[in-house]
Amino acid sequence: MQLKKKQPDLEKDLKTDPPCHPRACAIQGKHCLIPSVQTSHVARTDCLAANQYKEEKCQKQVDDLYACCNVFYQRNGDDASTASCPKANLLRLKMKQRSEGQK
Repeated sequence: MQLKKKQPDLEKDLKTDPPCHPRACAIQGKHCLIPSVQTSHVARTDCLAANQYKEEKCQKQVDDLYACCNVFYQRNGDDASTASCPKANLLRLKMKQRSEGQK
């Protein structure tokens, strides 16, 4: 599955340690600290908690994470690893399911 359009912070999120971490934190931000220019650290919004753990309310954040992970694997190969992303084969399966309307 190809990226439809380049997302604004994609390059920045790919360079975090671990890669794509800010996007994972946007889904479940509990205990996530993201380095910020203005402050030492900023916690990202926790979409799941903010929406009473209704996953359907966080689809954009999940799509954003998967887009970042997809680019991560395209650049680094399927054997690459980051704690923020599912394994490459599982990521592709989840992206296929989502494109077919399954969640």
